[in-house]
Amino acid sequence: MTDDKIIHIDMGTITGDVNGNDKPLLCLGIESSCDETSASVVDSNRNVLSHIIYSQIPEHQKYGGVVPELAARAHILAIDQVIKQTLERAGKTIDDIDIIAGTAGPGLIGGVLVGWMAATGIAQSTGKPLIAVNHLEGHALVSRLHASTADGTDGKTTVDFPYLLMLASGGHCQILLVRGVGQYELIGQTLDDSAGEAFDKIAKMLGLGYPGGPIVDTRAKQGNPTAFKFPRPLCDKPGCDFSFSGIKTAGRVFLDKNPGPHSEEFINDFCASFQASVVDCIVNRLNNAIRDARVKDANPKTLVVAGGVAKNSAIRSAMEKLAKDNKMVFAAPPMNLCTDNGAMIAWAGIENYKAGKIVHEPIAPRPRWPLTEM
Repeated sequence: MTDDKIIHIDMGTITGDVNGNDKPLLCLGIESSCDETSASVVDSNRNVLSHIIYSQIPEHQKYGGVVPELAARAHILAIDQVIKQTLERAGKTIDDIDIIAGTAGPGLIGGVLVGWMAATGIAQSTGKPLIAVNHLEGHALVSRLHASTADGTDGKTTVDFPYLLMLASGGHCQILLVRGVGQYELIGQTLDDSAGEAFDKIAKMLGLGYPGGPIVDTRAKQGNPTAFKFPRPLCDKPGCDFSFSGIKTAGRVFLDKNPGPHSEEFINDFCASFQASVVDCIVNRLNNAIRDARVKDANPKTLVVAGGVAKNSAIRSAMEKLAKDNKMVFAAPPMNLCTDNGAMIAWAGIENYKAGKIVHEPIAPRPRWPLTEM
């Protein structure tokens, strides 16, 4: 591992301890569930003291996706240096840290094991409390650490419980009513592919590279969203579940009938048309969710998007408009907290610590860990 693959992220801060304590709690968060080795020191005043990500994207790009065995080996090589540099950049030693938090699932089990064993080892050797963080809960709660506007600039929005969340990360795409820490009610979910998988597969069909989501978003900004017709699965049906495999299949069939080489205009229009169909499906399903009896009864004031797909500019803009139309506040993590990161794990660690969810006995990391089983 070389230093040029370490990403140092400098975050703005939101001042004011949420509990009014004079001395904030410090949490070291460790994340390794997929292809990012990350660690962060966050305090209970919502200050990110340091945040480091070691990106494995260059190693996986030539394969067009994450190779689990390569990811696990890269985590092993990177984890010690990432944690060491995180503490150094925060100006802290391990003695200064109050809480150790690590991702215990879900994710690629080889990678999860690396980070969780590191967190467990530090906690056991120092006697500090250990928090087992659900990776998805990290995404679900990170907007309570830092929230931003649709264009990604850091905002002052305070996200209070309950809120309505669209979580789109990796293979997951869910609409959840978030009532509190560990309190997640599933309102809708994908029946097949996730939105992120669909973006990646369309990019691969076009030979645009990996990861596909940001590339498709960039190309879509230069294209015509009505140039090609893509289906809007389930949009004529009641309920809040998603289906994205049909959009992906329609793209494959269209490209088979129109083989390349394709012009830049064709690719831009294709990406724009595909993205428009995904956005329409998301808005349709969320609109139904807002009117769901369970959501109406809870009366959430905030509509949140989180996970890697939350970086998509069209999705953020469409959800911001939907929130405004329904007299809700829109919130999303800043762009650098949408993808997997240690800061979200550290913040989830603080939230769970305050809720008394401390690990007292050995637990096994989990490749699958639905939020509804928290």
